[in-house]
Amino acid sequence: MRRSPRDLSERALASWLLLPAFALLGLVAVYPVLNLMVTSLYELHLAYGPKGAFVGLANYERLLEDARFANALRVTLLITLVTVPGAALLGLLLALLANLPYTVKWPVRLGLLLPWAMPLVFAGLIFRWFFESDYGVVNDVLRKLGLAPLFWLSDPRLAFWAISASIIWKTSSFVALVLLAGLQSIPKEYYEAAQVDGANAWQVFYRITLPLLAPSLFVALVFRTITALQTFDIPYAMTGGGPGNATETLAMYIRTQTVENLNFGYGSATAVALFVLCMATTALYLRFLQREEGE
Repeated sequence: MRRSPRDLSERALASWLLLPAFALLGLVAVYPVLNLMVTSLYELHLAYGPKGAFVGLANYERLLEDARFANALRVTLLITLVTVPGAALLGLLLALLANLPYTVKWPVRLGLLLPWAMPLVFAGLIFRWFFESDYGVVNDVLRKLGLAPLFWLSDPRLAFWAISASIIWKTSSFVALVLLAGLQSIPKEYYEAAQVDGANAWQVFYRITLPLLAPSLFVALVFRTITALQTFDIPYAMTGGGPGNATETLAMYIRTQTVENLNFGYGSATAVALFVLCMATTALYLRFLQREEGE
């Protein structure tokens, strides 16, 4: 089937209109990633000068033998595995509460918006004070309950859970806002029909709300997982990666190599590893989505 000249002209016009967007995307996204990959192939240490020697995949081989990189990867994955489901569950609960038929709705919506709008470092500093061993709110509550105070930020395990709780609180509001938008898009006729059929609250949630909310939940999980893999601000503000390197994430390790050690070659290789991890996670989500749509 031949296309008319008008169709060809419309396609050409569409191409020209999209060209600036593709050029901007290449400038702000593609070029930095390619430059990062090229830099990772060099032994570029600014303490010894701006010029580096080409070493190929030597920096990546070093990553495989780097125990500190392995620890940062483990901490990053654990934070992701704990905080993503935690934020999803708490965000779903908050969204359901915010979707109730309140007479005045703006205080509830504002309560969801404020934690999300709060700067990450500021949230980390607040929770650092909460979990402070001598004057923190958490230990003060434990003392009033007759329990012994804990050294939250000095013990590796307790520091991890304190950081995870802080991240869940901070990020659950974003999940709640996304899910609240999804809840408001569900037609009310479905709930009215369910009430006529005699469905209870659990059946309505499981059969109507949750399936129709799945696309919004999927979007929230994708964004929350990517940001969890890139976690930096809250652990840095609360513990600085300590005690020792027990709570150091990949993003913090990249900063250590590039900003503190000025080792841009090895730091770039670490950043490429984080980029590959984020892309692989996104690909898994998209693969799951395609499988669900195929069924």
